[in-house]
Amino acid sequence: MKISVRFLAFLLACMPLWAFAGPVNINTADAETISKELEGVGLTKAQAIVEYRQKHGPFKSADDLSLVKGIGERTVAINRANIKVDQSPKK
Repeated sequence: MKISVRFLAFLLACMPLWAFAGPVNINTADAETISKELEGVGLTKAQAIVEYRQKHGPFKSADDLSLVKGIGERTVAINRANIKVDQSPKK
């Protein structure tokens, strides 16, 4: 199969547009980290997550994230593999 040089150039040009989410502990991460690592979670929603955590205590499961206004079950499902809820302090 022959791949066009233009097509490869296009793919390489688009690479910075593709974001890869990574694991994030929603009980310890700051808003910037949460928004960077969770798909569909911008800075405003990430700040809401941090505020909810400060007011109600640590999350016990990934599903608890849907208790935050603006975070739906779909967002939790999309990010489930990357949502960590370890409650031990960072070392």
